[in-house]
Order: sequence, then C-alpha cells, then structure tokens
Amino acid sequence: MKITSFNPIIVTKDRASAVELFEQLGFEQRHHSVITDSGSSNTDMVNADGYRVDIAQNDRIPGDMTFIRMNVDDFDEAYQILLKYGFKNSRGDGTLNENSAKAATMFSPSGFVISIVQHIKE
Repeated sequence: MKITSFNPIIVTKDRASAVELFEQLGFEQRHHSVITDSGSSNTDMVNADGYRVDIAQNDRIPGDMTFIRMNVDDFDEAYQILLKYGFKNSRGDGTLNENSAKAATMFSPSGFVISIVQHIKE
C-alpha cells in the first residue's frame, strides 16, 4: 500500500469561516466536493509551499473536530492495517462509496481519527 497524501481535515459546522481563515493564512481552494450520502461538503486547500488542509462541513457533529486524511492506493490493505491496531470504523463495517472515492473514518483506541480514502480512477 502506498500513501499518496496525508494531511489534516477540520470538520466544522461553519466551513465558510474556516475556509476564509485559511485563505487569510495563504491557502487557496483547490477542489470542492459534496458527499451525497451524508450531505457534507469538503474543500481541499493548498498553500504556495504545497501544504494542504481540508475543511469539511458537517452539521451532525457536536463541535469542531480534527482528523487526518490519508489517501491510499489500496483501501482494503489500509483498512486491515488500521483494524489490526484496534481502530473502529465509524460506519460499523460500512464504507462511503462515491463515484470518485471509497472512504472510511477510523477511530483509534486512544481517540485520534484517520479518514482513509482511495480515489477511484476511471
């Protein structure tokens, strides 16, 4: 398995304000997507040095949360590695399957969160 990117995700109820803050810090919006099964939206941002941050809108969370997004070339292998280390999938055994990606949000036994994503190339 190869990790193709690794960066923070800020999950918030106020995506617009967070995006504005990071724009003031020198980040530019690179990509925006809407996840249809959850109704959330995600903005991928990058600065001139190549640092990335995702800002995700989610109205169902009690407060802002920070995850790690780990894009991989083999979702199943990454998923099995995290399970081996005691991570639990927020969807039970389910995954988010969009046209362009397969993903799962995984919670570690100590509480940090990794969202694994494999982009589907057509």
